[in-house]
Amino acid sequence: MKEKILLSWSGGKDSALTLDALRRSGEYEIAALLSTVTEEYQRTSMHGVRRELVRAQAEAAGYPLQEISIPKDCSNEEYARRMEDALRPHVQAGTLKVAFGDLFLEDVRQYRIDRLGLIGMTPLFPIWGIDTTELAHAFVERGFRAILVCVDTHALDPSFAGREFDSALLADLPPEVDPCGENGEFHTFVYDGPIFRHPLHIHRGEHVTREQRFEYCDILPTVPASS
Repeated sequence: MKEKILLSWSGGKDSALTLDALRRSGEYEIAALLSTVTEEYQRTSMHGVRRELVRAQAEAAGYPLQEISIPKDCSNEEYARRMEDALRPHVQAGTLKVAFGDLFLEDVRQYRIDRLGLIGMTPLFPIWGIDTTELAHAFVERGFRAILVCVDTHALDPSFAGREFDSALLADLPPEVDPCGENGEFHTFVYDGPIFRHPLHIHRGEHVTREQRFEYCDILPTVPASS
């Protein structure tokens, strides 16, 4: 019997690559995807994606989704408390590992280890240490499709928001920007790929600048035309 684990799910490409790696390894059974949602906006934290689209991702991937609500401007202490409250029932049920899509930030990795250790859990990092240029190109070559939904304009021109994450985009990234955006340069939303049973029907909406720094491209579900 495979060990049950949880997967931290942002809806972006690193989450998708982590899910892909876990499924290809065949070592674990994914009990649920975990996603944080900002209560006031009904959108995922950091990426700003509508919660119904993350629910659509989970349905397309075939896994339960557990949403963890947090307030806007959430403190680190409150975030940790809500995460622990959400995870404790899984610990009691015998699920003791959480997988993350972290790539090379050592402080983030250590934070995961420390916080999960407090409640008897351990983290998994299936794509940790893989060269990010290699990983970014593998994402495209594996048939994944994603859109840049948030861009840090201190690192990238605002026009990158809403662009497809493809070979052309990778060629256009400035050399100082990590190809996977691991330093927070950009965030993505995945709408198709080998982890999904079917693609998501979406379209690009308006662009919004927040905090005089972050350029967001809203993504909306597209309702199929009736026959």
